[in-house]
Amino acid sequence: EHTEAAFIDQLLDKFVMNVTALNNYLKCPLQFYFNNLVRVPSGKSEATEFGSAVHYALQKLFQQMQQNNNQFPDQSEFLAAFKWYMDRNKEHFTKEQYARRIEQGEQVLPAYYERYIHEWEKIVAIETNISKVTIKDIPLKGKLDKLEFNGRQVNVVDYKTGDAEKGIKKLNPPSEKDPNGGDYWRQAVFYKILVDNSSRNCEAVSAEFDFIEPDKKKGYLKEKRMITPQDIAT
Repeated sequence: EHTEAAFIDQLLDKFVMNVTALNNYLKCPLQFYFNNLVRVPSGKSEATEFGSAVHYALQKLFQQMQQNNNQFPDQSEFLAAFKWYMDRNKEHFTKEQYARRIEQGEQVLPAYYERYIHEWEKIVAIETNISKVTIKDIPLKGKLDKLEFNGRQVNVVDYKTGDAEKGIKKLNPPSEKDPNGGDYWRQAVFYKILVDNSSRNCEAVSAEFDFIEPDKKKGYLKEKRMITPQDIAT
């Protein structure tokens, strides 16, 4: 026990809280211990790697827009970035999984692009790392997919792959049944705390969850949450 306590103290000395670690702890402290403190290596799942490929394609899309006088590249470049990432990380898929996920990307991404190409905000920061934030002696960090600016006010956008209908339920605020709120609700509040206490001199007024895969009616969902002082206190 003494040896383990010394080992954990050493790990905690360098530990910085992010929203994934928080969610892991609330779900299962043992999972938090192995995943976030000991950091036991684990294989990447098919779904995780597909999500990473989609995130990469979106990152490149907005970076190219910023480098090209606020003009988005065409749909084919968006899809090409997705396929490039998939090819670079082929080893994480079986042959069947790879073919299925490429097909899924070819169906989902062009339709998603067409749905939002004329609505996307262009004053944005992409893949923003925020660290060196300390709240009540707890160091915090996070990587935010996209920040949309309206002056000093910010809308934090987080992309989600996977089942949109299931994802919407994770946005539920705290209730008697679930006093900690849903994973995405906590993520929204965590990001506000992070942005508001960072050195960026801006205020996060909302968090928006952008579901990349269509729902059962083939529509694309976005859910925005305004974050209140009560949310932060909770």
